[in-house]
Amino acid sequence: MQKEDVPQDPSALGQFTKEVCYATDASGKYVTELSTGWEVKASALDAAWKDIEERVASARQKVIDGKASPILFFMEKRIMDMPTLSAYTGFWKWRIQRHLTPKGFARLSERKLGKYAEAFGVSVDQLKSMTLHED
Repeated sequence: MQKEDVPQDPSALGQFTKEVCYATDASGKYVTELSTGWEVKASALDAAWKDIEERVASARQKVIDGKASPILFFMEKRIMDMPTLSAYTGFWKWRIQRHLTPKGFARLSERKLGKYAEAFGVSVDQLKSMTLHED
């Protein structure tokens, strides 16, 4: 691809970052060129974010309905899976599975709640109430 042909399509990440692409210049040498995005990548990224937003909304509803604990909401909101959350908190996966239930969450000590809150980057009160400063 020629340097002037590097895609510059607007994308969701265009305002935050640019991607380095390799292209050839007029003399045929490889050079780096910054790209603000590519339409195909932007479409894929938009679809992925839509899926994440749906998962967060579903998790929020499960917590409201009393079927899950706020930990599920924050796991989805912070795009974490069980192994990742386990690594951040030091809790075994089977323990996190218990804490994902409303009954298990209600039994958590302040220290354990603090570990979850730290992993999610929120306060214990925000963890309990599912509120974020960004919402």
